[in-house]
Amino acid sequence: MELRDSVGIITGASSGIGWAAARRLSEAGAKLVVTARRREILDQLLGELSAEGVAVAGDIADPALPQQLIDAAVGRFGRLDFVFSNAGIMNIGTVDEIDDAAMTTMIRVNCEAAVRLAYAALRVFKPQGRGDLITTSSILGLKVRPGVAVYAGTKYAIEAMSESLRMELAGTGVRVMVIEPGYTATELQSHWTDEQKVPLKAMRRPVQPDDIARAVQFMLEQPDHVVIPRLLMLPMEQTL
Repeated sequence: MELRDSVGIITGASSGIGWAAARRLSEAGAKLVVTARRREILDQLLGELSAEGVAVAGDIADPALPQQLIDAAVGRFGRLDFVFSNAGIMNIGTVDEIDDAAMTTMIRVNCEAAVRLAYAALRVFKPQGRGDLITTSSILGLKVRPGVAVYAGTKYAIEAMSESLRMELAGTGVRVMVIEPGYTATELQSHWTDEQKVPLKAMRRPVQPDDIARAVQFMLEQPDHVVIPRLLMLPMEQTL
């Protein structure tokens, strides 16, 4: 894909990977619709974009939001070329300590919302014979460890959905991909307890959001006869 003058949607754009991806892809010339819950942060992001952008504030778990994002892209720019489905939360804990409501919310955000956005986008991409969908998965969508059962389950679901959709749409001009970050320096773990953060402290140089953003750009810019179904990016010190 030639990113200059392309049009894309980025979810979870108010911090971390989403913010970095918006800045990098905008520098490459992409026009963007960015979304997250915090309107004031999205407005700040728009001020830092190199190309034209639109902010749509909302809760990614709202079933109406995917179509609102697509309508914003097509209404403002007349087209939609890619979606980076990046919004997610990470609640972890053992059977004895994790909160049931937090797990349910995580399933809605990481899985249900990602499914709704994927299918809404693909119903645009398939008739037009082109379009890229990249969803943020995780190393924990490939491997598990104790205490991350539900989070890993949501990411395994993303992996399975994306691979099946890639196969279904092979040959249509539509590419379905996932990016699988390891430990990345974002707000994702900001609410963890000190004990939960212990495994992370051994990694002195985590992956940075812009590292992931650069990989997303690489995936999008591949020639149209090439697809990168999965891209795993880890800190050098990560053993999981």
